[in-house]
Amino acid sequence: MAKENNKKRRDPGIYSLALVEKKSHKVLWQRDFTRNLLWLSISAVVLIGAAIVYCIIAFTPLRVTIPGYPDARSRNAAVQNAIKIDSLENLITRWDLYAENLSRVIDAREPLNIDSVIRRRNYIAEQGPDPALIEESDSLLRKEVLGAGQFSVSGQSKILPLEGRHFFTPLKGAVSRHFDAQLHPWADISAPAGSMVMSVLDGTVVFTGWNDESGYTIAVQHESGVLTFYKHNQKILKQFGDRVTAGTPIALLGSSLESSDHLRFELWYNGSPVDPEMYISF
Repeated sequence: MAKENNKKRRDPGIYSLALVEKKSHKVLWQRDFTRNLLWLSISAVVLIGAAIVYCIIAFTPLRVTIPGYPDARSRNAAVQNAIKIDSLENLITRWDLYAENLSRVIDAREPLNIDSVIRRRNYIAEQGPDPALIEESDSLLRKEVLGAGQFSVSGQSKILPLEGRHFFTPLKGAVSRHFDAQLHPWADISAPAGSMVMSVLDGTVVFTGWNDESGYTIAVQHESGVLTFYKHNQKILKQFGDRVTAGTPIALLGSSLESSDHLRFELWYNGSPVDPEMYISF
């Protein structure tokens, strides 16, 4: 009988976990395990430990100690950078359209239709880049670079035969910011909102449009390569293709922009900006 009991105790399929007092060797607590139960217990302990570690890392501030983990400041910086990139892309698009329309006006060609350009841009964003559009953009860039040579390094304009012409004053007001060929190639004329804006010479309206930077804009092509722009208006009184004479009302000053209290007046001659105060008394 004793032999059978010894065999049961030595059965390799049963394991015991006991808590024994050191001096008296008294068993305080004992637990028997089978082999399967032992492995199951070890697996459960490992899984529970891993779950606890994951919860500590995922749901406590300790997660920011992980190398490369984005904290709140880095995520906020990423969002701000994305907003700035989107704003810069929109600004570049507006300047591209402005440069292309200015080039077309100077060459006496029809300006671009803004709506068609926007639809084409959305189509390209969905379908991918068009090789023909890339080639056209490259040609426009080359043309813009070549046209940059029309401005002198010293900031002085070319000799312009405009002294003999009589320019009508576009707006009675005070010049709040003067012309600078490099930094500010136009004159800002301050006047009350709603003031009448008039054409300075006889000509044809070659552009009317609106954007969130300049408000309503109208451009008039005159004889002998003279072109004028009138910006920051609240209403355009003429349409594309209309013939106007000097002193004809073409717009009303003022818009929803912060700079609605002044007219941005640009005078161009053969592709170069000219100081309006040299020929017009405001």
